[in-house]
Amino acid sequence: ACSAFSQKSCEECLKNVSCLWCYTNNTCIDYPVRSILPPSSLCSLSNARWGVCWIKYEALIIAIAVVAGLILVSTTVCCCYCCYCRRRSRSRLDEEEEQLARKREERRLQSLQRKHERKLKHDEIRKKYGLLQDSDNPYSRFENE
Repeated sequence: ACSAFSQKSCEECLKNVSCLWCYTNNTCIDYPVRSILPPSSLCSLSNARWGVCWIKYEALIIAIAVVAGLILVSTTVCCCYCCYCRRRSRSRLDEEEEQLARKREERRLQSLQRKHERKLKHDEIRKKYGLLQDSDNPYSRFENE
């Protein structure tokens, strides 16, 4: 029982995790498990020690709350940042994909245009030298020989 360590030392009392040391009357008491914080009628938070003797229970609660708050805020910020970046990278990828598709289509059209121009040039040369075949009579070239 924790009351056996009363009037001894804080270190001896706090070796047992279920004990709470109160500096106002140097007593070692059982930690009130049913309530999260010990009631002030039992011992004030500024004079209570739990876990270690060199830090007040009040400061320990504040430190734990600050650390938990920082972890919660940093986790929230990281999640929001990651979601924002993912959404932004998706839209950026979509834009790049659209640009590539436009460029591909432009190159295809330019290629078709050049192909058509080459065909016209070749037809002119064939016509000039009499190599162009009529669609009506494909053997017209051989009639003159």
